[in-house]
Amino acid sequence: MHFSVRNPKARRPRPGTHFALALALAAGGVLGVSALETPAAAQKKGDQAKPNYTKGFVEVYQPLGKRLEAQEDPTALKAEIPALTAAVESDDDKFVAGQAIYTIGVRAEDAALQRRGLNMMLESGKIAPENRALSLFASGQLAYQAEDYAQARERFEQAAAAGYEDANLQGLMAETYFAEDNYAAGLASLKQAIEARDQAGQPVEENWIKRGFAIAYNNQLADQAADFGKLYIEHYPSPDVWGDAIAVQRSFYDYDDQSLLDLMRLADRTDSLRSERDYVDYISAADARRLPAEVGRIVDAGLAANMLNPSDVLVTEAKATAAAQTGPARADVAQLEQDARGSGATALDAAAAGDMYLNFDNTAKAIEMYELALTRPDVDRARVLTRLGIAQVDQGQFAEAKANFDKVEGPRAAIADLWALYAEAQLSGGTAAQ
Repeated sequence: MHFSVRNPKARRPRPGTHFALALALAAGGVLGVSALETPAAAQKKGDQAKPNYTKGFVEVYQPLGKRLEAQEDPTALKAEIPALTAAVESDDDKFVAGQAIYTIGVRAEDAALQRRGLNMMLESGKIAPENRALSLFASGQLAYQAEDYAQARERFEQAAAAGYEDANLQGLMAETYFAEDNYAAGLASLKQAIEARDQAGQPVEENWIKRGFAIAYNNQLADQAADFGKLYIEHYPSPDVWGDAIAVQRSFYDYDDQSLLDLMRLADRTDSLRSERDYVDYISAADARRLPAEVGRIVDAGLAANMLNPSDVLVTEAKATAAAQTGPARADVAQLEQDARGSGATALDAAAAGDMYLNFDNTAKAIEMYELALTRPDVDRARVLTRLGIAQVDQGQFAEAKANFDKVEGPRAAIADLWALYAEAQLSGGTAAQ
């Protein structure tokens, strides 16, 4: 594979640092040292909007607030926290106590205190509406760093619902599942986020797709690996990405030679034949005795790319057989077509003629033969539809090819899906093969 993430946890992204959170919260007006008035003082001013600090809490907090303003040693201030929390009675008390605890936690570089204080502020309901989304996100980060992934996920979801915008937010939600080894749920979350951004016309983060692709592959989740391979092709196509998507299918699905042949034909079209094994598998699946011209072309391409050893027995035998059989096969192909059109001919006869024409790059004739095969009752529908689509791609009939690939069902469906992406890309300018 082109990518490799053998340990999903080892590459888990860190969701931020404590000091970055502190700066963000301070900028938003969430973090600070409040100067309190007793309820009686507030009422004397006639200001009903003043916070409802209880008298006992004010008495405990005011000396601590002065020590906070004086930047005293946060380690010493930690000793005051039990008395402060015991004095809390109202939501306003809880908010200010949370601010103080969070401040001490930041200065002491104590993530647990930061989290405790921030959660108290959130629970109070007194955080300004414009700061709530940021605070929820920060709480999620702190929960993640504490490996409390369930709460981290809950906070990230709340932050998103509150309007917090961050390109990595949805990715972090998926990471909470991955951290719990719940890979299927994480991949579902990540795929949902990708599809939502796609539908909204927003760019999709490449690292989301790559992460999902690697997680699925490394944890043997075949269907999800195939899905993320297709997403990668749709959004960030390249020969390497095509090669990875094709390699995933070769790794997880036990294809027979005929199915593998059509998958390797796609690798050829997308310039993603990139190893000796790729060329050898292609040559073996095609078989020089059946498709001599195609095998001869692939052998030559592999030798030119220095991917095949010219002295290897398989290579020398395939090259010799292809050279010997190409002429006779070319001479016989017209008779194959005639027999396939004759009375009593089967779908297999028509498909065989189509295969030989495709072998010689006579795609117009191949299309005719495959279409004829599809009219007969004994047809291997999935195979013939796939090869009809391949011939149509080579003929430039991309819309028709995609329509036929989309009809393929059964074990070949995953192969046809990749071919459909390729055909669709050619309709939009061929970018997926670049």
